[in-house]
Amino acid sequence: MSQDALRVEALREAASLISGSRDADYGGPYENFGRIAEFWTTAFGRKFSRRDVATALILVKLSRDVGPGIPYKPDTWVDIAGYAGCGYEVGSLEKEKEQQPNQNS
Repeated sequence: MSQDALRVEALREAASLISGSRDADYGGPYENFGRIAEFWTTAFGRKFSRRDVATALILVKLSRDVGPGIPYKPDTWVDIAGYAGCGYEVGSLEKEKEQQPNQNS
C-alpha cells in the first residue's frame, strides 16, 4: 500500500467512526462535547468550551503514544484524526453561533 493510501485509509476510518456509530451512541460532537464541557466546568471551577474538550481528548491520545517501550497502535492516530474532525466541527459551529445577531434584543 502506498504512503498516500495509508494516510487516506486512516482518515476514512476516522470519518466512518465520527459520523456513524459514535453519533448514534453519544450524540453529535456539538451535543456530546458540550455536555463534557459542562461537567468539566463544574468539576474544575473554570469555563471549558467544546474546543477545549476536543483538544484535551487529542492530548490524552498523544499521551498514550509517547515514551519508551510504548507500542505503536494505529487506532491512536485514527482517534486523533477523529477528534480533530470533531474539533473542527464544534469550532465552526461555535463561531457561527457567535456571529449570529442576538435575537433576544
